Amino acid sequence: MRIMTDYQAGEDFSPASEAAAPDTQGRKRILFVQTQAENAGAQEISRLIGNGLKARGHHVRHLFFYRASPTFTDGPDTIIVSDPKPSGPLRFARFLWQLFRTIRKEKPDIVFCFQHYGNVFAAPAAQLAGVKTVVANHVSARQTINRPVRLLDKAWGLLGIYDAITVNSDDLMRDYRHYPARYRSLIGMIPHGFQTKTSDCSRLEARTHFGLPTDAPIIGSVCRLHPLKQLDHAIAILPDRPDVHLAVAGQGPDRQRLQSIAEKLGVAGRVHFVGEMRSEDVGRFLAALDVFAFPTAAETFGLAAVEAAQAGLPVVANDIEVLREVLCVDGKACARFVDTGNSRKFGAAIDDILANPDEAARLADLGRRLGERYSLDGMIGAYVDLLP
Repeated sequence: MRIMTDYQAGEDFSPASEAAAPDTQGRKRILFVQTQAENAGAQEISRLIGNGLKARGHHVRHLFFYRASPTFTDGPDTIIVSDPKPSGPLRFARFLWQLFRTIRKEKPDIVFCFQHYGNVFAAPAAQLAGVKTVVANHVSARQTINRPVRLLDKAWGLLGIYDAITVNSDDLMRDYRHYPARYRSLIGMIPHGFQTKTSDCSRLEARTHFGLPTDAPIIGSVCRLHPLKQLDHAIAILPDRPDVHLAVAGQGPDRQRLQSIAEKLGVAGRVHFVGEMRSEDVGRFLAALDVFAFPTAAETFGLAAVEAAQAGLPVVANDIEVLREVLCVDGKACARFVDTGNSRKFGAAIDDILANPDEAARLADLGRRLGERYSLDGMIGAYVDLLP
């Protein structure tokens, strides 16, 4: 199955109608595969798609290679192949065998693979297990993919291991413009849809819930704690702003480094790591903030920033091409873009929004319109169209 015949950067394969018609071809067995079980952006997207397909009468299960977060909640339709993460050649070989056996036992009609390792390991396992349709979803930033994995991914596309490939932005689509025509013919774009992350909580209630100061300006972010998210840029502006606090929701390997930076700069008491949280709690966290800071170096879409903007928070984001693409409505930027590596410019953008309620309101009004551009029903409908 192919969802494109000719590669055209930016062509959108979401359906024109907001709501997809109920499935008329019978109930399908659908398996979503991801690398790690945690509450992050890619997992949120597959959860939303899975719920939408389940609501249309399909049988949906989610498979994860291993558990990455102790706060991840296993639903009844969740499979975790290895806990803990497989390490060493023997354990990894055992994991691959178990992955194959699990997929074969599930007997899915279609497998949706997410993230680069999910694509290169689960797709061939699914083909060997006799799955008729395998879709690779490219949602990993290019900077996170090493050369061997990139070569495997290209090989699987050329060898027919993938039946279709999705990307989520024009910026990511351009990464494949020099790939062979056979690979490019598999690619179609399905922009992320999302659930609105608004909350009925007042700012005071939200801050009290998370143990944040109730009477200080708070900038914040929601992301996996990884060096590419560049949260150290946000910490770096705090010494010159003694009243401003930073709150971060998420977990990951970069937390210790970030804490050390905050301690070295003498601002550890104003940096609040509130931990990973369930999707339904993100809205309450956003309600506690004055400004959403997104200094990331690499994204394929930037879902957290889009959600924050649509929830009515003014966003200050790193000036990278993909964020300018997605944080835009009718040609108007709904975020303030700045080189966040320049502490003076980054801090000045934050200061301007905190001191200028009219500018904050202008950005918030534009951001709320992102829900019109990135329809949840549209995304789910595009995946319905991929079913065999």
